[in-house]
Amino acid sequence: MAKIIYTHTDEAPLLATYSFLPIIEAYAAKAGVDVETRDISLSGRILAQFGIVDDALAELGDLAKQPEANIIKLPNISASIPQLKAAIKELQEQGHDIPDYPENAQSDEEKATVAKYDKVKGSAVNPVLREGNSDRRAPLSVKNYAKKHPHRMGTWSADSKTNVATMGKDDFFSNEKSVVIPADDTLTIKLLGADGAETVLKKDIKVLAGEVVDGTFMDVAALRRFLTEQIARAKAEDVLFSAHLKATMMKVSDPIIFGHVVQAFFPTLFEQYGEQLAAAGISPNDGLGALLNAVGNLPEGDAIKAAITAGFADGPAVAMVDSDKGITNLHVPSDVIIDASMPAMIRTSGHMWGPDGEEADTLAVIPDSSYAGVYQTVIDDCRAHGAFDPSTMGSVPNVGLMAQAAEEYGSHDKTFEIPAAGTVQVVNAAGDVLIEHAVQPGDIWRACQTKDAPIRDWVKLAVTRARASSTPAVFWLDEARAHDANLIAKVKEYLPEHDTDGLTIEIMAPAEATAYSLERIRKGEDTISVTGNVLRDYNTDLFPILELGTSAKMLSVVPLMNGGGLFETGAGGSAPKHVQQLIKEDYLRWDSLGEFFALAASFEHLAGFADNPGAKVLADTLDKATGTFLENDKSPTRRIGGIDNRGSHFYLALYWAQELAQQTADAELAKAFAPLAEKLAAAEDTIVAELNGVQGHPADIGGYYRPDDAKAEAVMRPSKTLNEALASLG
Repeated sequence: MAKIIYTHTDEAPLLATYSFLPIIEAYAAKAGVDVETRDISLSGRILAQFGIVDDALAELGDLAKQPEANIIKLPNISASIPQLKAAIKELQEQGHDIPDYPENAQSDEEKATVAKYDKVKGSAVNPVLREGNSDRRAPLSVKNYAKKHPHRMGTWSADSKTNVATMGKDDFFSNEKSVVIPADDTLTIKLLGADGAETVLKKDIKVLAGEVVDGTFMDVAALRRFLTEQIARAKAEDVLFSAHLKATMMKVSDPIIFGHVVQAFFPTLFEQYGEQLAAAGISPNDGLGALLNAVGNLPEGDAIKAAITAGFADGPAVAMVDSDKGITNLHVPSDVIIDASMPAMIRTSGHMWGPDGEEADTLAVIPDSSYAGVYQTVIDDCRAHGAFDPSTMGSVPNVGLMAQAAEEYGSHDKTFEIPAAGTVQVVNAAGDVLIEHAVQPGDIWRACQTKDAPIRDWVKLAVTRARASSTPAVFWLDEARAHDANLIAKVKEYLPEHDTDGLTIEIMAPAEATAYSLERIRKGEDTISVTGNVLRDYNTDLFPILELGTSAKMLSVVPLMNGGGLFETGAGGSAPKHVQQLIKEDYLRWDSLGEFFALAASFEHLAGFADNPGAKVLADTLDKATGTFLENDKSPTRRIGGIDNRGSHFYLALYWAQELAQQTADAELAKAFAPLAEKLAAAEDTIVAELNGVQGHPADIGGYYRPDDAKAEAVMRPSKTLNEALASLG
């Protein structure tokens, strides 16, 4: 039987799965398509590290390299340390025998435990599954709906004081060195101490001919000076201070940078009590929230809290995550993620929320200058021309280089906080020094690899998409950056392998490419952004949030390099808030539109691979049903009382059954779904009443990171009439 793997992940997408998956399974079975699940949630990945459950992620990583791969991947938690600790605690409370996360690992056993947890935190899933490059775009039905029903955009003022602050020197961008490997080799990263000692940081790094290898570092002394300057600037300009990092994907580097932001904002606190905090295992990298939770046990706890209060009084107003609860930009490293937070700020008049519960202009601090100019360019454009108009604006689809862990900057086992002054060297098997940097204690040094085969595939995909959509494609590459300079050379080498006659294909630095794309957007014109992995992550939130109001409605296809398909369902940045609302009032606002698009693309891919005409019918009818779903505006309503995620699934099931019943390509499927279409239509009022009737009361799902299946299913499938109708499909 043809097979699709549907992933169990986390938070709102997981809860939605309890409701939507039974519909998928019932419909798919009628076309001879088997739907299996694999648990790649944060909790599942933790338990797999200790042998308690099967390692589903490793299994899917192997499958992604096979031509039969057909994987639907929902958003998962890319865990920061606080999230990891919270998940561990919940699993322990559920009776799982797993150890605490060692704060300062000393013994071999503790170090082994840290190594296991390090495999789980941050962007642990995507590098394993993404054996292909990314093709992400807004489906025409979504774009047309957004134009017809434009989302709200804040008004921009020409005298807005919102800006981006970035280092511009002594950072990852300016210190980068890059080499192209001439032949298969093995590399070693080592630190030659100023005292003559040699420390091997990483050895046995396999590299292939044509691979691009980079090394760079952030000068932490310069970072601290920069942060101190920006804190003073925000106060002088009377704007909110906010830091925008990616402490999830950049799981090694960015929590460290976040810790420096916290220390820079509270200099007196750490001058007076830094040693006591460190001795107690309290790290600023975990954020102000973790620090406040922990200091109550210290003798100096009251004095430390007073120092924090004084620090807030002395500094600028800080942007808030939740002003009602007093949760600031500095509380949790994973609360303010740049790819979601910056577009949201731009969409909202360049404002963030202040401690007074009001919106205000903001100084957005993005320390590394690699991509900060993208956001400054958008801000400048809005200041000059006003907010974008979703009813007329063009689109910026993305072709992203990410296959085989391309450009996993700052998130992997080749990123280090330097322990002592010296020189970091990258040497090959012959002992030749390929890259070296003079470093000081605390500097953040990182290397990354980008294999040649994914680059070739990326160029091919860019040309394919430009041809298919008759749209200009721009490679966002900066010749002034070492890594990009090597990619530019490869792009220029590989483009002639393809038919580019009549196509517009450009290479521009990111800020220039942004300006070019924005000029076209305001004319209603589309432009493909062809980017590396980090910019892929940023652009596939930035432009969809401006165009559509969310990035969850994007079609995200990953044509796997060995012939299979990975179908991603959109971003999960707002997922935690949705879960909190469900638990509080049994209302799930998560929009599963991304799942609908991914499922249709998955069926279509399967139809071709497995020669299954029924799967093609499922794909075509689902696509039409989704169009009806959008036209009738059956996405979850904004407030309790209307349909939520469960109601939207019912309407998708209804419209899909109706399309299947009336199609003529497969008489057996039409016959099978006609009775169901009639039942669902006849029972519409009853089903909606059953689904909406549970709202307004707390919901028990048995756990945040690992819900109890029975409880979660009961919460997410409260309509007996709908459940019985699906069961009757047989």
